[in-house]
Amino acid sequence: MSDETDAPALPEPVRDHLGQQLRAALQTETQKPAFLGDEESVPEPFAPQIERLETRLKTHRHGTEAVERTLDGLLDDLGVAPKAGA
Repeated sequence: MSDETDAPALPEPVRDHLGQQLRAALQTETQKPAFLGDEESVPEPFAPQIERLETRLKTHRHGTEAVERTLDGLLDDLGVAPKAGA
């Protein structure tokens, strides 16, 4: 299977919009911490969305890995060698 870690997970307009919202929330709601780690890294309004996104990405990764293992098992059972570079 191909490694999709180099490709952005979200389209550029969505990333831009979320970035604008995040910058606005950070500028209006939080002070700069005195030391790194003094405050939550995620503003409260964004926590539910980030949690849903993390769950969705984890589910997608685990699902993709499960399908890959199943297909590899089927190929092994059928005695078919995977193509080079696949």
